[in-house]
Amino acid sequence: MLNIFSAPGRYIQGADATAYLPKELKRLGMSGCALMVTSATPRRQLEALWRETFLLQGLNIEIYDFGGESSLDEVAKIKRQAEDHKVSVIIGAGGGKILDAVRASAERLNLPVICCPTTAASDAPCSTVSVIYTPQGVFESCLLSRRNPDLVLVDTKVILKAPLRGLIAGMGDALATYFEADACSRAGKLNILGGSSTLCAQMIAQLCYTTLLEDGKTALEDARRGLLSPSFDRIVEANTLMSGLGFESGGLALAHSLHNGLTAMKETHAFMHGEKVAFGALVQLILEARDNNILSEVLSFCFSVGLPMTLADIGLAKLTREQAENIAQLTLAPHESAHNEPFPLNSKQIVDAIFAADAQGRAFKSGAASVGA
Repeated sequence: MLNIFSAPGRYIQGADATAYLPKELKRLGMSGCALMVTSATPRRQLEALWRETFLLQGLNIEIYDFGGESSLDEVAKIKRQAEDHKVSVIIGAGGGKILDAVRASAERLNLPVICCPTTAASDAPCSTVSVIYTPQGVFESCLLSRRNPDLVLVDTKVILKAPLRGLIAGMGDALATYFEADACSRAGKLNILGGSSTLCAQMIAQLCYTTLLEDGKTALEDARRGLLSPSFDRIVEANTLMSGLGFESGGLALAHSLHNGLTAMKETHAFMHGEKVAFGALVQLILEARDNNILSEVLSFCFSVGLPMTLADIGLAKLTREQAENIAQLTLAPHESAHNEPFPLNSKQIVDAIFAADAQGRAFKSGAASVGA
């Protein structure tokens, strides 16, 4: 069995990194016209800078406003835009759904793809994986590209302006990285790339978790004050690069497949990917009967940064066992990563773990409130 590790061609992170985008395109040998897929806020903040810096490098840019959902219909629309304008590269500037749709569109045209995340809300930017949803927001499938993005450019000044909820959700997505990669390693299961995990991927996943614990709370406090601090910079890297490399080359397990099951409940649609993944990580820890010290550590971290710890925190305060059974069945669909756990699972185990995680979260919050009082 082969060990496989994958990464973007180049990763750039820092304040005002956006200004370097056209130069990087030229360095990569790209010319002609680029299609920029974005949404209202990044366009308002960055369009003038894009047009000015692209012009200085002798490059043209066409801007397409994203339709709002990473669906197959949207992927087809982006593809048509790229074909109509005869572009040589597709760039995504925005959140994870924009980047997913852009990667899938570029793959269909065999074009280079550039990811410019404007939030640190997920580990989508560095990956080959595009998560596809129905137009109604229900998880549908994952599409794999033949290669990772040619460039991931992360402007921390832009990310600092994004809503704090995104930064927190990104920490939730990153929180699962180590535990899922570890489960795959212990089970001897394959990663996203169809190979065994490398030692490097395992160490990156572990560093991701350590960085969250050491810098997460401080980074959030600094972001609230508008500070581009070292802690903020490290958390942006953990959410984006460490988690991206760790999940793809380390592998996924129950936390992400439970997220996919949760999307079938319309009550969860108001919550971000990473928020649901964070609760999924708690469920995974319960299922794996992890040491109580680890569970307490994760609960404490979630509480400190405001990540979901209970069903109520993801809109499911009135979840019934019948509804939980449906979520569990979707979590255990044949293609899902729940099967990467080191032991076979059934729906009853997952249902029980969902309610056990909820009870643990409620007990922790109650205890914390008592101490605070």
